[in-house]
Parts: sequence; structure tokens; C-alpha cells
Amino acid sequence: MSRDDLRRDAAAIRAKLFGTHPPASPHVPAELADLLSEITHGAVWSRPHLSHRDRMICVIAALAANQRLPALGRHVGAALDLRLTPLAIQEICVQSLLYSGFVAVEDVLGECGKVFATRGITPPPAARDDASAEELSARGTEKMNSLHGARAQQGYADPGNAITAAMYPAAIRYGYGALWFRPGLETHERALVSVAAFTALRMTEQVRKFSASALNTGLTREQLVEAVIQTAPYSGFPPALNALAALSEAFG
Repeated sequence: MSRDDLRRDAAAIRAKLFGTHPPASPHVPAELADLLSEITHGAVWSRPHLSHRDRMICVIAALAANQRLPALGRHVGAALDLRLTPLAIQEICVQSLLYSGFVAVEDVLGECGKVFATRGITPPPAARDDASAEELSARGTEKMNSLHGARAQQGYADPGNAITAAMYPAAIRYGYGALWFRPGLETHERALVSVAAFTALRMTEQVRKFSASALNTGLTREQLVEAVIQTAPYSGFPPALNALAALSEAFG
């Protein structure tokens, strides 16, 4: 594909995502903005195997994980236009912050809320989960095992490791037992969020583990490769390349 083709694709995808509103700051020179759009929207967004909606899930996950708030705000509007619901967008952010730190929930969800407000949108409140701690642990263990299989007992998840066992039961209870059961996202969409967020955060061990497990949610190898590639313009090409190396190991 020639650069002229990439530029045409970039212009079409940029218009689909942002309409007449430029996706970059007005302080970015026009020539540089065009180059960045060629890379982002032409060379990455126009690739096959993953829908634009799923690509946006990966973008929101990467931006939320790294707390890139202005860029996140610009893309939340585009996510709504791709028919991601406000609840789904919030859930992508919350799950990403499980991996990077819940301290940023107020800032990240606040940025989303600004965009919702400009659209006159009030997200419906999620139903309160009144499961007991024991129930959360039980269903978290079941979800973890269904995702990871034998890998659920390896590495830091080894139940015989007395050091990691000081914390890991809480990760099972709340990470798997609470967050993975919240409404708004399907299981395979949460798997995309995990792979994209771990890539953005340069957590290659987790990329390796969750990419193999994501195959158990119905995602294909090609889709997971694209989920990693999709993060490159937003959190860096080196982290994406390292994550692709982890995928190649996970897929054998």
C-alpha cells in the first residue's frame, strides 16, 4: 500500500471517528498532525481482523491505563459514535485502572463524565453487587480457572507461595470475582481490555498470560495481535513490539 493510499484511509477513518473536529491539539503543526494521522489512522486503524469498535476498546484501555486525560476525552466522544455505551466506556476505564491503580478513578471517570455531559448523557448506575466476600472469592476462582486453566496456579498465582498469598486472594476476590462480573462488557471485551492495558503498561508477563487465556473467550490469535498493535500510537511502539514478542511465545 502506498503512502497516498494510507493518507486516504487515514482521512476517511479520522472523519469517521472525529468528524470535522481535529483529533490533535491546535498547537501541533499541520504537517506533523498529518504524519501522525497517517501512522495512527492509516497504518494502524485500517488494518484487518479487528472491528473499529473493538479497536476503540483497546485505545480507551491504553489511554485510561496511562491516564492520558485530554486524549481520553477526545476518544470517548468517538467511542460513543462507534456505539460503545457510556457504561461500557466506564467499565473499560475501571478495569484498566485495576492494573494501573484505582487512585486515578476520579480523574479518569471525571474526564469521561465531561464528554457525557456535553452529549446530554447520564450513564445508568450499575446494579449494586451484594455478594458476600465468600461468594466473590468462589466465583472469582471459577472465573480465573476458566480463563487461565493450568496457568491459574503458576507464577505469582501459585497457592503454595506464602509471600504472594498475602495479597493474591484479594486479587481473586475483587479482580476476578467483582470486576469481571460487572455489567457493561462481555467477557471477550474484558480480555481485550486486559491485553491492551497490560501492553500500554509494559507488563509483558501479564500480556503473555492473558493473551493465551483470551483465546478461551472466543478471540482469535489475529484479533489479539491487532489488539496489541492498536495500542502502539497511544502508548508507544516499543511496548507493543515487546508485547507481540510475548504473544509469539504464548501462542507457541
